[in-house]
Amino acid sequence: MRLPEEPDIPPQINVVPMIDVVFALLTFFIMSTLYLTKSESLPVNLPRAETSKAQVKAPLVITIDKTGQIALNKQAVTLENLDSQIQTLMKTGKEATVVINADAEVNHGRVIAVMDQVRRINGAKLAIAPNVLKAHSQFTIPKTKGHYPRVAAFC
Repeated sequence: MRLPEEPDIPPQINVVPMIDVVFALLTFFIMSTLYLTKSESLPVNLPRAETSKAQVKAPLVITIDKTGQIALNKQAVTLENLDSQIQTLMKTGKEATVVINADAEVNHGRVIAVMDQVRRINGAKLAIAPNVLKAHSQFTIPKTKGHYPRVAAFC
């Protein structure tokens, strides 16, 4: 007895498992890059602002904590030495953005004194980093890798 011949089915590549693997890898890399953020300042409680401009990069960061202590790029400095320390960190003849992270509870006069010191330096552009609110929301936008999402700029 002869069995009927089965028609040859052309080989097929099933791409569904490959797509699942690609999406799993994509999810892994997205989640892992979220944890690679770099904080360029000491932790302070920033005041909130609804309007500000995006800042590409801030190479010099001045932090004023709630006790009034000043740090330049995480190194403690005095108010009297602040301008000379900034000038040594700035490249000669280049402009640099100096971002001030002042705690919301710090004395207003202390922030103004720091701003005056920065304004005396040629080529230094002054900016203040607020804790930004999304419109009609109570959530804040976190800092991203080496960048400040929003910075209120002053000149």
